[in-house]
Amino acid sequence: MNQKDVATLLNDKIQTIRGEQSSTILVGPIKLPVNLEGETVVFQWYCWLPVRDEADRQDLLNATADTIVKRLSTLNLAEGQQSSVLVYGDLQQSENALVRMHSICHTGDIFGSKRCDCGFQLHQSMKMIVEHGTGALFYLANHEGRGIGLFSKAMAYILQEEGMDTVEANHQLGFEDDTRNYVDAINVLRHLRQKPVTLITNNPKKLDALKKSGMNVAGRMPLWGDVSQYNERYLNTKVERSGHLRDFDFREVL
Repeated sequence: MNQKDVATLLNDKIQTIRGEQSSTILVGPIKLPVNLEGETVVFQWYCWLPVRDEADRQDLLNATADTIVKRLSTLNLAEGQQSSVLVYGDLQQSENALVRMHSICHTGDIFGSKRCDCGFQLHQSMKMIVEHGTGALFYLANHEGRGIGLFSKAMAYILQEEGMDTVEANHQLGFEDDTRNYVDAINVLRHLRQKPVTLITNNPKKLDALKKSGMNVAGRMPLWGDVSQYNERYLNTKVERSGHLRDFDFREVL
C-alpha cells in the first residue's frame, strides 16, 4: 500500500478546527474498547494536535491527509505531548452530557500514587460518564503538575516532603499555582457538541473557562474520593489555597 492509499484511508478521520486563539488538527473517531473495572466499555477516541506556529498553520490547516502523513515524521511528535478525548454515547445529539477536563498525572494516573486523588478521579469520571449514558473525558497532556511539567513536579514533591504545600512548592520553583490552559480542549469540545454540558469538577477555574468561551454549561458535578492520610493535606490545600469547591468534610472518611 502506497502513501496515497494510506492518506485515502485517513482522509475522513482527519478534521481541522479553526479557533480564535489557536487551531487544531483532530483525528478520529477511533473505536477504543476499555477495561472499566472488569467490564469492556467501548468509547470513541480522538486525538488532537494544536497548531500555533504561523507557517505550520498555513501549511497544515489547509493540507490534505496526504500532506499531513508526509509531514508526520518531521514533526517530532514523540518529543512533545498530545492530548486526546474519550467520547461515550451520542455526544452530539443527547440532551445533556457529562464532561471531564482531566489533567495528566503521571504518578497518580499511571502508578496509582496516593499523594493525590488524580488516578481515582480519572477512573471515577469514566464510570460516571458511562453510567450517565453520554459524555466525554478530555485527557490534557500538557497539564502535568498544574502546568509545570513532570520534572518540575518531581522537584516540587521533594519540597513538599520538607514541609511545603503544593502551592508553596510551585512558588519556590518560580511557577504560579496553576498555569493550565483549556483553549485547545474547549475548541475540540465545541466542535463535537453544541448542546449543554455538565462539568465533572471541583475546580471553579475550569467552569469559568468554559463559560467565558461561550459554552453552554448546564452545571457542575463534584468529584471527591479516595481520601487518605497521604493526600489529606494536598486536598485541603486545593480548597484553602487554590479555591476548589469543598463538598464534604475530608475528616468524615478518614
